[in-house]
Amino acid sequence: MLELAGIIILGILAQWVAWKFKIPAILPLILIGLLVGPIAAAYLSEDGSKWIEPIWNGEKGLFPGDNLYYFVSLAISVILFEGGLTLKREEIKNVGPVITKLITLGSAITFFGAGIVAHYVFELGWEMSFLFSGLIIVTGPTVITPILRNVPLKKDISTVLKWEGILIDPIGALVAVLVFEFISVGGDGGFTKTALIEFGKILLFGTTFGFTFAHALAYAINKKLIPHYLLNVVSLSTVLLVFVESEVFAHESGLLAVVVMGMVLGNGKLKNLKELLYFKESLSVLLISMLFILLAANINIEDLMLLYTWKTAALFGIVVFIIRPLAVFVCTINSNLKFNEKLFISWVGPRGIVAAGIASLFGSKLLKEGVEGAEYITPLVFMIVLGTVLLNATTARLFAKMVGVFLKSSNGILIIGASKPSRLIARFLRDKGKRVVLIDSNKKFIEQALEDGLEAFNENIYDDNLTDNIELNDVGYLIALTGNDSVNMHALNSFSKDLGEHGSYKIASSIETQNASKKERESFFTPNDDFINLSEAYRENPKINEVKIESEKQYNNILELLALEEKSIPLFIEKGEGLYLVPEFEKTKETREKCVLFYLGKKLVFQE
Repeated sequence: MLELAGIIILGILAQWVAWKFKIPAILPLILIGLLVGPIAAAYLSEDGSKWIEPIWNGEKGLFPGDNLYYFVSLAISVILFEGGLTLKREEIKNVGPVITKLITLGSAITFFGAGIVAHYVFELGWEMSFLFSGLIIVTGPTVITPILRNVPLKKDISTVLKWEGILIDPIGALVAVLVFEFISVGGDGGFTKTALIEFGKILLFGTTFGFTFAHALAYAINKKLIPHYLLNVVSLSTVLLVFVESEVFAHESGLLAVVVMGMVLGNGKLKNLKELLYFKESLSVLLISMLFILLAANINIEDLMLLYTWKTAALFGIVVFIIRPLAVFVCTINSNLKFNEKLFISWVGPRGIVAAGIASLFGSKLLKEGVEGAEYITPLVFMIVLGTVLLNATTARLFAKMVGVFLKSSNGILIIGASKPSRLIARFLRDKGKRVVLIDSNKKFIEQALEDGLEAFNENIYDDNLTDNIELNDVGYLIALTGNDSVNMHALNSFSKDLGEHGSYKIASSIETQNASKKERESFFTPNDDFINLSEAYRENPKINEVKIESEKQYNNILELLALEEKSIPLFIEKGEGLYLVPEFEKTKETREKCVLFYLGKKLVFQE
């Protein structure tokens, strides 16, 4: 009981540490697992026992016999299902040729390159070498995101790394399953034929079970055949059922089945999808926390000593500093990425949770079956995972500055609220060369924004994970333009520090327009107007007008006139190459002459 409770407590503590210091959770999890496992057994325990002893093949411990193998299998199935839910078809269409090449050609280069190196450096058999290389194809969003969250980058770079991590998870898992199946069924002269038949069964049953059960579950949810309070647990039990049933018909097809099931549900017209995602995300955090402490603790000091050789450093160096850059530079030929951007993408390639989990799963099983070289799989993959995460987590920011891809100034603009006036303002800013992102919980507004060619996300402002979106790394201005003042205030209070580096502004409430102090007015989007005035001005004339200003006197007169006219609202001042909100311009030392004022609504005639 004490050990089981300790795993959960230590796992959640590791997750908190990762959140606090903005590092991948897998790093403290594996370090804690190694500490309470092989390190404790070798150096800290008087009797040489581990503080946490999973016992894979013994008859004692937390998971006697094959129970740990079963737990790891089921945990990874839930984690992969949650990843499949987040994989959207429309997003894959827009990932671009670079990402497509990285997850296909890049994976092939890593697979064959690392396999050849492992064979000649560690003198492993070809089967074990390619199982190792198949496992280290995988990067993963759970390790990429925390690293990039701490490094402001151009959107193109962060997007490539983010989508490579998301899309390559199931590909790496599939390649590892293929090689594992070849090893399991090989021999007796029928190696290739038998292995291909078995792999064909994996594809057939994996996709069939995943597709069928996904539609069945979606039908049951949409027709309200499942009560709301049972929705999450029924979904979880269905995932486990699909995994187990698929495994019965074709061994090792369960992982593919749950990935397919998640992708089908995530791209279907499923009600309660967000609620399902939140539950699965929370469950994945708990499972990952337990899983990696257990897997690291299960390693023996003898396994770690296998790595105590120059061969380990050679393998790591070739994989990280030769094979990864080779794959990136080959896949980015004729792309719009600059040399320094390719260099940074080459540097950031941390391996993740799927690699470590499946390595432990397959490595331990092959070791139990007495396959030669199987004892190297788990420690070698853990070495690559831990080494790349440590390297990238500690050097990504510094390396970004060295190669010149670190954004010194974040000039992107985030607008909270995607109503018609917000979309008009966003189009204006976009046409002025600014990067603008719209966020709204109203799905219809977001769809209309996307139809207008704007960058928009259907998000709830009360979700804490908004700042986790690495594609907002270059955002430095925050503007809250919803009709709900509590939402606007929450946006400024919660996200000004992360997303409002150069300024945070909100549309004023009707009470604030009358009673606000001069200091409070500095955070207003416009000097004297609330959301009702903004909407009325849009209805009067949905167009942004401009007037050239020659003198400070003219500037003051125009602002006074606009303050009296409810259906015309001042928005921006353009001075030289700078574009400012009116409250922002008031705080600058720029002269109030030779500039252009842009305003929304009724077109007015101004006296010289």
